[in-house]
Amino acid sequence: QVQLVESGGGLVQAGGSLRLSCAASGRTIASYAMGWFRQAPGKEREVVAAINWSSANTYYTDSVKGRFTISRDNAKNTVFLQMNSLKPEDTAVYYCALQYGYKPLGEYAYWGQGTQVTVSS
Repeated sequence: QVQLVESGGGLVQAGGSLRLSCAASGRTIASYAMGWFRQAPGKEREVVAAINWSSANTYYTDSVKGRFTISRDNAKNTVFLQMNSLKPEDTAVYYCALQYGYKPLGEYAYWGQGTQVTVSS
């Protein structure tokens, strides 16, 4: 079992930045792909970004390309999502998840509880 805990969410004005963290415990995540998802009220959950175990491969959904950056520190068992130039439409609950293999749009095995990001206009 692995537990994932997100942090770093909050309220920010449009154009601002936030850095989300996802701390894992119970198992090292160094061998696994990780992803960040978000779900806004009334909308389906969508994958925002994903990263393979070595950081050699990353994926971003079109709406965040050039603004968000996913990274990981395997020594600290942590994954990050740097979010810049935030827009009101980025408002959502953000989740991190662990995946066996690297298939950004595939199934994920473990999920965190989420952290709220609210961007005001």
